[in-house]
Amino acid sequence: MESRTATSRRWLFVLPMVFITYSLAYLDRANYGFAAAAHMSTDLSISKSMASLIGALFFLGYFFFQIPAAYYAQQRNVKKLIFWSLILWGGCATLTGMVHNAYWLLAIRFLLGAVEAAVMPAMLIYLSNWFTRGERSRANTVLILGNPVTVLWMSILSGYLVHAFGWRLMFIIEGLPAVLWAVVWALTTKERPADADWLDEQEKTELAAALAQEQAGLKAVKNYREAFRQPKVILLCLQYFCWSIGVYGFVLWLPSILREASKLDMVATGWLSALPYLAAVLAMLTVSHFSDKLRNRKLFVWPPLLIGALAFLGSFLVGGTHFWLAYGLLVIAGAAMYAPYGPFFAIVPEMLPKNVAGGAMALINSTGALGGFLGSYLVGYFNSATGSPDASYIFMAGSLFVSALVTLLVRPEPQPDIVVTARHANT
Repeated sequence: MESRTATSRRWLFVLPMVFITYSLAYLDRANYGFAAAAHMSTDLSISKSMASLIGALFFLGYFFFQIPAAYYAQQRNVKKLIFWSLILWGGCATLTGMVHNAYWLLAIRFLLGAVEAAVMPAMLIYLSNWFTRGERSRANTVLILGNPVTVLWMSILSGYLVHAFGWRLMFIIEGLPAVLWAVVWALTTKERPADADWLDEQEKTELAAALAQEQAGLKAVKNYREAFRQPKVILLCLQYFCWSIGVYGFVLWLPSILREASKLDMVATGWLSALPYLAAVLAMLTVSHFSDKLRNRKLFVWPPLLIGALAFLGSFLVGGTHFWLAYGLLVIAGAAMYAPYGPFFAIVPEMLPKNVAGGAMALINSTGALGGFLGSYLVGYFNSATGSPDASYIFMAGSLFVSALVTLLVRPEPQPDIVVTARHANT
């Protein structure tokens, strides 16, 4: 059995690296919403419809490069892939603050999506090499916590930066940390447990045996094509597509919605934008803990999504006359949308073998990128066309309801208990 000390070392040495890396990725994709709220469109003479397209174009680049990135990470080297991605996306983010017309902004947003496409599938593959089934929901959650935690502090910081220096310097300042972190990543990351000098040979052997035991219980799948045709994978793609409509419509346009509704300045808008992500952090930690403890994924995916749908519907029914009540419901919606990420991304490695699980997660994440494109574009369009977020709330509520419904149709494979996991599931 793996020692408690070895288990703790894996959490201490592996997870901070993936958390910080994904945090920087999310910083450089989500700060566009603050630039949009800070009159970037006026400075660059961008129409409202063009602004929505630019905000959404990131997801097209993200869509096209998911599966190639997953294949490289699975067959070659996660460490090298993430190193170059960090440098490239940091550069793209910084260049965003230097553009002087919409066409350059279109190109940079697409390129930013393309180079960030590697992050999610590569990191999920990386974590599957280090953590067993009884740990995987919590490990995935620590990775994906980089999303709400980053938007939480980024909302406050970006509000101050825009207020003090303008949107251009905000992009430049917030793009540089990714380039610096690439050096830290290259010097400290270990590709696999066999490379870790902080595990002894017995600990490496025990972990490898536990991971191999999990794989032994899965039905063989020859290649990506066979995996992608499985009904479970198709359902998860549809589910994540609908889910991402709500998430990214919310993330990208929340600052603009709140500033318009509250009539507050950018600093106050930043603080208001942060609270849903604080609630999301607490919800994600709670849901992932109980998902690993009960060994149940679906039970901790569809109910939060349904709650998110109802919260958006409630915010629509409250209307613009009760701002604080509507805002409270948006906080609930944000927390509920984020809560299921850890259990959701634990489903695929439990139903597909390792040789195709990474590609399946990339396919699911890429369809989520299409949902993100649709959500961020249409929410921006509805807000500008109607002068109110009401249509956006109905749109996001409907997408989350469909996502919850589709989740109920997925039937993951039953999994055998792994001794090393069961003993240390609460470490």
